[in-house]
Amino acid sequence: MFGRKNRNSLIPLMLILFFSALGGALIGLNVALVRNLKNNEHFTEFNPALPTRILDINGELITEFASDEKRELITLDALPPHMINALLTREDQIFYKHNGFSVKALARAVFGQLTGRSLGGGSTITQQVAGTLYLDRSEISITRKIKELWWALQLERRYSKDEILELYLNKMYFGGGTYGVNAASKFYFGHPATEITPAEAAILVIQLSNPAFYNPFQHPNRAMDRQKEVLRQMVEIGYLGEREADESFDDYWANFDFTRTATSAYLTRDDKARWFSEYVRRELETMMYGTMDIYSGGYTVHTTLNLAHQAAAEEIMKKSLETANKRFRQSSTARFAQGDEYAQITELMAFAFNIPQLAVSAERLQVKSLSRYRNQINPVVDMLSLITGLDALKIETNKANANQQAAAAKTTVEGALITLDNSTGYITAMVGGSKFDQSNQIIRATQASVQPGSTFKPLYYSAAIDTRKFTSGTMISDTPVVFYNEDGRPYTPLNFKGEWKGTVLLWQALANSMNVPSIKVLDGIGFDAAINRAAALLGYTDKSEIQKVFPRVHSIGLGVISVAPIQMAKAFGIFGNQGKEVTPIAIRSVEDRNGKTILDPEKELRLEQKRKGSAIQIISPQNAWIMTDLLKNTIQAGTLGWASGYERKFTFKDQNGKSFVMPAAGKTGTTQNWADAWTVGYTPYYTTAIWFGFDRRGLSLGLDNTGATLAGPAWADYMSDIHQGLPFRDFVKPQTGLVSARVCAKSGLLPTDDCDDGAVDLYFLEGTQPTRYCDYHENNQNLKRVSIDRLQRESYAVGQRPIEIDSSSLALDPLIFEDPEPSARAVKAAARKNNSGAAQPADEGSGVQNEEVLQSAEEAALPEAAEQIEEKSPEMDFNPLLE
Repeated sequence: MFGRKNRNSLIPLMLILFFSALGGALIGLNVALVRNLKNNEHFTEFNPALPTRILDINGELITEFASDEKRELITLDALPPHMINALLTREDQIFYKHNGFSVKALARAVFGQLTGRSLGGGSTITQQVAGTLYLDRSEISITRKIKELWWALQLERRYSKDEILELYLNKMYFGGGTYGVNAASKFYFGHPATEITPAEAAILVIQLSNPAFYNPFQHPNRAMDRQKEVLRQMVEIGYLGEREADESFDDYWANFDFTRTATSAYLTRDDKARWFSEYVRRELETMMYGTMDIYSGGYTVHTTLNLAHQAAAEEIMKKSLETANKRFRQSSTARFAQGDEYAQITELMAFAFNIPQLAVSAERLQVKSLSRYRNQINPVVDMLSLITGLDALKIETNKANANQQAAAAKTTVEGALITLDNSTGYITAMVGGSKFDQSNQIIRATQASVQPGSTFKPLYYSAAIDTRKFTSGTMISDTPVVFYNEDGRPYTPLNFKGEWKGTVLLWQALANSMNVPSIKVLDGIGFDAAINRAAALLGYTDKSEIQKVFPRVHSIGLGVISVAPIQMAKAFGIFGNQGKEVTPIAIRSVEDRNGKTILDPEKELRLEQKRKGSAIQIISPQNAWIMTDLLKNTIQAGTLGWASGYERKFTFKDQNGKSFVMPAAGKTGTTQNWADAWTVGYTPYYTTAIWFGFDRRGLSLGLDNTGATLAGPAWADYMSDIHQGLPFRDFVKPQTGLVSARVCAKSGLLPTDDCDDGAVDLYFLEGTQPTRYCDYHENNQNLKRVSIDRLQRESYAVGQRPIEIDSSSLALDPLIFEDPEPSARAVKAAARKNNSGAAQPADEGSGVQNEEVLQSAEEAALPEAAEQIEEKSPEMDFNPLLE
């Protein structure tokens, strides 16, 4: 019995010796792996993944790319004490007392594992750092724990406690794709860790154990309970006063955004130009290869963006999109309301004549009910599901939210803006849509494929000037005509609003966007000349692609092709760059984390342009000058006149206080069924293209949203903003090859004393200027005299009294323009006018034409008013909103 007792007592001793030997062997192995530890200290090497910094043209930070590993380093002394205290309370309350490990914590963790109870982890802060730096912490094994203990001892030997704590706070994962306390604070709270509150610190430290489980945006109640426990312990230890803890807790939840979703840090990062940044990111992914990682390499990207331009672009596009969507909803609501009236009639007919197909009230009621639930009820239910923690209810509200987003995408007016520097091709501003988020990442400024409408016309007008068959003063008849395509099919274009102006000059046809004269220009030069010039300006070089993009039909003259806004900006930029190629560029250079330039796209572009030699000249400087002169008329007296205040928005003051007008040129465009609204224009500095429309084809913006009433004002306001403070600059005029001539405003020929329609100054390619004097008015007078003589002779022949011809101007009774049954809008307008004593816009169709009404409409920015205004010019009558 004694012998058995001795044998039993030897078993624990043998186990101790075995584990001692095993531990010694493992320690010896680790010592062997870290030979010369004191001299080399390999374990201290820490080369963290750093974000790539995106800078604008002036060196200002736009954003940083870090993908799922968003890291921002911060020193320990920059953090508020309650951040450090919250971490110690939650993770390691005896951190400053142990030597890297805690026997008590290890025993507690082992006991918890054996009993299946959650009693907390056994690793100290030092062990967690060691495991994160040198091991795979997802591995659960005794070997891993022993290695982690070994590295923890080395860290404690090499670093001070504060250095280990600082390393921990900059290295550990806090959820949402963020690493380090500073990046996490910006992700969760929207401010750096230096401004963190005690309640926010408690939220951060509970993320360390399980960020998905304690995410405050997905599980606010769960996070609230654990946060409250951390604050209670901080009060108990003495780190925090009870009152301060309560106030911080209450303040956090009082300002908590229950509607926010738990997106990654990449989408919630600070970004002053999200659309441009995404464009740059995609460009970098095509440039960088191999081991070059834009999310962790710590690169610095120098871009072409001007943050001042970008801020102005986003502000103006936001307002314009709100206006466009408001107008669209109002017109849709009006149509739906009219449908309700007719629905009652059809319902009555359905019952009276037993026609069930006409009974649509139930369907309309369902549409209304679903719309009300999505827009008003579901957001409230969604918030309640978050507060109460009802996950099943949250799933249902998410489905409703998804349906709402899908429905909104079909009926939301989108928009795009892009600005190029004429001389360099720098993209200085970019807006790709209404809002950049997970469901809306199409960069419409570069990716949209939409019809340009009448903004396409200048491209083949440029070709017409070079054929020398057409000049700025060529007479064209604006009357109905039938054209025949190459396959023999007839094509009959109509003007905007169905108006006809009779005989006009080419410059007037382009400035006022007349369709029939433009198609006549296209027909006069032929498809080949028009398509080749448009392809060159838009950047197409492949013949098969050109054939695919440009159909050989007359409707191409009204922009029935597909382009992106960046292409239209490039084309108009060539006009503003003396005919030279304009290649859009966003990235100037890329440096590594040591400041060495590793990519230089701009240098490569300039070398390529230099190698092209004369081929960089897309059109001649003379052609570019004439096109600019033509398009300046659009702003001075054409479809952009009202939007730009007839150059008022381009009037600035120099350093001496002297006023000057910055030259500007452009073109508006509205496509079939008012589906797209465009304005593309330029100054000697910049070119900007703006587009509004729908992602889904087939919808109409409505009569109120046209190129002149929607895109035009946005373009003029934006261009006015970005030119503030710039010195006067004019377009560069070629020294040779051009002739300026004063011509009759009606015939385009040299004026005579009979020219009573005035005269205009136009530019011509040398040799195409008029040399013949105007006989238009003399011929008209002769024709008039012949007609009168014939009438009088006929009257004598039949024995009637001589006919008296009244040659004075035709006078009309102004009362014929009054509405016998004024609309509700007209009555309200009249009432406002009587009450305020101010001039108000005239009713539609009133025919009122005066400067007072024009000014009132412009100040109120009402398209209803603008549609009725016709400004008198000395050259001709035209509608400022004619497309």
